[in-house]
This record gives sequence, structure tokens and C-alpha cells, in this order.
Amino acid sequence: MVKEFDTEFGVRRVLDGEEPYAAEVWKGLAELGVIGTAIPEAYGGTGLGMLELCVVAEELGRACAPVPFSSSVYLAAEAIKLAGSEAQKGEWLPKVSSGEVIAAYALTEPETGSDAANIAMTARRVGEGWVLEGEKSYISNGTIADMLTVFARTGEEGPRGISAFIVRGDDPGLSVAERIEVVAPHPLARLKFDGVRAELLGSDGEGFRIAMQTLNLFRVTVGAAAVGFASRALDEALNFATSRKLGDGTLADNAVTQDRLGEMATSIDASALLIARAAWQQDKGKADNRRAAAMAKLHATEEGQKVIDMAVQMHGGIGMTDEFDIGFFMKRARAAAETFGDQYYHTDRFAQLSGY
Repeated sequence: MVKEFDTEFGVRRVLDGEEPYAAEVWKGLAELGVIGTAIPEAYGGTGLGMLELCVVAEELGRACAPVPFSSSVYLAAEAIKLAGSEAQKGEWLPKVSSGEVIAAYALTEPETGSDAANIAMTARRVGEGWVLEGEKSYISNGTIADMLTVFARTGEEGPRGISAFIVRGDDPGLSVAERIEVVAPHPLARLKFDGVRAELLGSDGEGFRIAMQTLNLFRVTVGAAAVGFASRALDEALNFATSRKLGDGTLADNAVTQDRLGEMATSIDASALLIARAAWQQDKGKADNRRAAAMAKLHATEEGQKVIDMAVQMHGGIGMTDEFDIGFFMKRARAAAETFGDQYYHTDRFAQLSGY
């Protein structure tokens, strides 16, 4: 279904503001079991591994499918799968897997960005539960979430004072303070928490560990999506080059064009191999694959942008018009590069993890 996805069917309607995501595609993915790829069979999923999840991410990227998959499945559901009680898993994972519930992952704040260890949102005990106060920013699926995994401070400064929580999207204290418009259309929001009731996820003080483990997985899937963006861009460039008349032949007959196409294909394959290695390490239970994940995300997103830029240049000026889909992929690739750590963050992270 994803390979046959029609850009006109979903992306253009989302770009025009007609809907926040392609609901019909989301429903179809749920029926095929794609949404539950990494959710255990006991909770309604198919129980596959990281490698299969990256295949899904790549194909969704290739289709530029505007669906709320990443935050709902890779992040929010993964956090519950990692640290939730049996009751929490039983309540939420089947609903996420079926597409009934769209989830969000609320970590980023206006003043912290990638500095997750210093988040300011507070959580205080009230009776048997918890109440959250503060704001979260740039929250994917923030305007449409039925459930959120949220990170807040319950103790001392730094990572040890952070805990994770589950929040229902219809809590009266939760509101959308701002709908954030970005170049790649997405239901992104700044959220306000004013006395929001929350359920502790995992143990008190365990939130930072949960956040880092889920983000490590997510970053690899972001890289996989970038491979999909770049692969589609290469296909579009090749189709254009073989049909564009140039003298007695086509643009594809030109030696410079052939060199560019070869360079693009090599870059894509290199990224795909780095993604596969990081995913394989995750599936094999490697205790620490943060270095491989950082390298994979960094290379795939940065090289993906270069490949797409080459594809746009190959099209010429019309490459940035709405007549061709290539512009969609440029926007998506740029957004992916900035998601949970830009090139400088991951370069520094890779260096630290390598002992440089």
C-alpha cells in the first residue's frame, strides 16, 4: 500500500490545510498491521524488530506519507512498551497498534531544546496520582493526540530528577497554546499543562533513561525515513533525466548527469547500510548502540539533503514548483535533519561516544 501511495491523495491535501494528516492512509496502514510493526503480538501488534521498523520508515519516507506514525509508534508507544506496567501496556498498546489512538511524545520545552536533562515542567503528587504544570513545545501530533507520554521534573535538578507520565489527550487542563506552522506540514504544537492529571510511567526518577532509550531508537528510524526521501528523489531525477530532451538525446545521456546519478545512488546505499547496522545491533541486543545510531542518523539526514538537492538541480527551476513532487521531499528531509538533534549535536555525540 505504501509503495502505491499517491502523493495527490495525501500530501497535497495536507499541504493545502484540508486535514492534519492523511486519515484514509492511516486507516489502511492499521488494517494491514503496519502501525503495530514493533508492538508485541500480545498487545495487538506483529512483534517484529527494529530492522523491519526501519523498512516501514523508509517506505513511508519514500511515499512522503503524511501520517502520525513516528511520534505515536516509535516514541510514545515505545516508552510504554519499555517501562509501562502490564495494565498500562494492556490499555494503550492495542489501541495504538490498531490506529484507534494517536499518541504524542512530549519532551521538548521552549527553553531547553535538545537539553532534555534540564527540563522545567513540574509534576507533584496529589493523592494517588500526579499533576503536571508547565509547557512543552514542538510536540509532534500535539494537535491531534489522544494520549501523550510526558516528561516532567519530580525531584532534584539534572537527569535524576525526571520522571515519565501518561496523559490523556482530553484532560481539561491540557490545551494547545500554539499551532506551529513549519515548511513540512505537520500537526506540531506548543502545549500548556495547567493542573493536568497524569499517571506515572515506570519508576519515579526513571524518566530520563526512558527518554534516552526511546530517542535512540527513534533517531535510527528518522535516518531510515531520510533514506526513503532520498531514494524517491533519485527515482524522480532518473525519470526526469530519461524523458527530458537534450539535443539528439536526453539529459540522461549526458556524462555529468550520469556521474551525479551514480553519486546519489552510492550515497543512498551507504546511508542504508549504516541504518541497517544500527537496527541489527538493536535487534541483537547490543547493550550500547548509541554510537551507531548517531552515525546512522547523521549520515542519512545530511547526505539525504544533498541527494535531494542534486535531484532538484537536475530538474532545473521547475523542480521547486508544485507541478513536481520533488519539493515535498526537500522540505521533509530538512525537517528530519533537525529532528531530535541536528548535525552538530550528532557530530559531537559521535565524537564523545567514540572517545575522541
